[in-house]
Amino acid sequence: MMRGGNRQMRRMLDKMGLDMNEIPNVQEVIIKTDKKEIILSKPAVTEMKAKDNSIFQVVANGIEERELEVQIFSDEDIQLVCQQANVSEEQAKNALAESKGDLARAILLLTTK
Repeated sequence: MMRGGNRQMRRMLDKMGLDMNEIPNVQEVIIKTDKKEIILSKPAVTEMKAKDNSIFQVVANGIEERELEVQIFSDEDIQLVCQQANVSEEQAKNALAESKGDLARAILLLTTK
């Protein structure tokens, strides 16, 4: 921990060109991945702004993880399966879901039918 605490930290951030502000009254923060959601309840959120970027610091007491029933596949994965198996996007998504996201298996499912 720095001596001088918050004041010294603010001076250092000002020298670096960062503006730090707490975002009030945040109820929850949800982080979504292709397989799950992470829900942070009643977090303290601080935004640090630079010239054209923002950094968010999230501190939460309650964390809940939920597995997604329907996986979300990236556009690149869907397009790759479409091109390799010469099928529509809907067929590619269905094959990816059936193969649990395994690209090679999804392509094999579509090309061996």
